[in-house]
Amino acid sequence: MFSHVMLGANDIQESKKFYDAILDVMGHKPGVVDEKGRCFYFSKTGVFALSVPINGEPASKGNGSTIGFAASSTEDVDKWHAAGVENGGAPCEDPPGVREGGGMKLYLAYLLDPSGNKVCAMHRLD
Repeated sequence: MFSHVMLGANDIQESKKFYDAILDVMGHKPGVVDEKGRCFYFSKTGVFALSVPINGEPASKGNGSTIGFAASSTEDVDKWHAAGVENGGAPCEDPPGVREGGGMKLYLAYLLDPSGNKVCAMHRLD
């Protein structure tokens, strides 16, 4: 559905450290910084990117926005959360765990990245 997702970051290297750590848990390679200072993470299905805002203003979070990353197990969600906290992220919402609603059972964890963007790791339970 999506070709890419790009988030604003105030400090690319600080954000790269955070995203390298959480995405490594899910089997992704470290981000690649281009000549414009943007950081890209490539997968077979799309691209996740970080950029200092081009308008020169500070990056700001989207109130009500969340970027979700698919995890292959509950253990990976827990590792993702721990790696994020250890690398500049801040816990938000409830601790990692099961959430149910709409006929679905999910194992979720939420973090704020170094620029305040809300990100999530999710594993669908049977």
